[in-house]
Amino acid sequence: MFKNKESKIYLAYIAVCILWGSTYLAIRIGVGEFPPTLFAGIRFLSAGALMLAFSVYRGLKLPKNFSEVMKISVVGLFLLLGGNGCVVWAETRISSGVASLLVATVPLFMALIELVLPDRPRLNFKGWTGLLIGFGGVALLVFPNSKGNSADVFGIVLLLIGAFSWAMGSVYSKSFKATSSIIPNIAIQMLAGGLGLFIAGTIFGELPKLHVTPKGMGAMLYLIIFGSIVGYSCYVYILDKWPAAKAGTYAYVNPLVAVLLGALVLGEPLSLGVIMSTAVILGGVILVQTSKTKNNKKS
Repeated sequence: MFKNKESKIYLAYIAVCILWGSTYLAIRIGVGEFPPTLFAGIRFLSAGALMLAFSVYRGLKLPKNFSEVMKISVVGLFLLLGGNGCVVWAETRISSGVASLLVATVPLFMALIELVLPDRPRLNFKGWTGLLIGFGGVALLVFPNSKGNSADVFGIVLLLIGAFSWAMGSVYSKSFKATSSIIPNIAIQMLAGGLGLFIAGTIFGELPKLHVTPKGMGAMLYLIIFGSIVGYSCYVYILDKWPAAKAGTYAYVNPLVAVLLGALVLGEPLSLGVIMSTAVILGGVILVQTSKTKNNKKS
């Protein structure tokens, strides 16, 4: 049996694995009804406002100065404006299952980023092999199959940029220790990312295209409650308790949940190429992660 503290961490981890796997389906439905950038911006502004109001109501500890607010906001901009913003745009072009599969490369980008940072674990032969295998799996999605079909290259590039941005935010969040409570930290991240997305959506001319539909609002509410307030809170919680690389292992499970839900609910094709790419990318991610875990134990 786990101790009480350990149990909370693992329950949060399981919630991230399952809930975030389901959010790709909700995003795919939502961007079919709403302009993508405003859809994401409204989602995070709403969730952030609710969490900040809860923090004030409960008297939770807020950041001690403006500098700390800015650092927390930068994390939110990397994770939500860069990371989630690219995901919502990409899902206007490609399936939710493929999107989740490419976001699974986040731990690979974390490993690359940590190579240039001092006092971080270095990849051994196993880790480099995992990187090559993981990005080789991405290539399987890009190159045409025997029938001449290929995934949308622009959508894939967007997702890889988003994965890199999410990795940057995750690694940067470990560079400082916030003095405030976790919930207001999450609220600030969401408000910063949501505001950035809303501004971007306005610049892109999405406001005149904003129309509310029952299906779109259903997807929005699901993402606000389960994707943002519950799922994102759990991710930030485990990121605070575990190393970034270990916290990033939720990416092993998310694609499996997303691909299955996409096929069952939206009838997205579950081709042999997608299955092979899933196995190759996740295999590479596992090699990188287990390599880094061993290195961490030795240091």
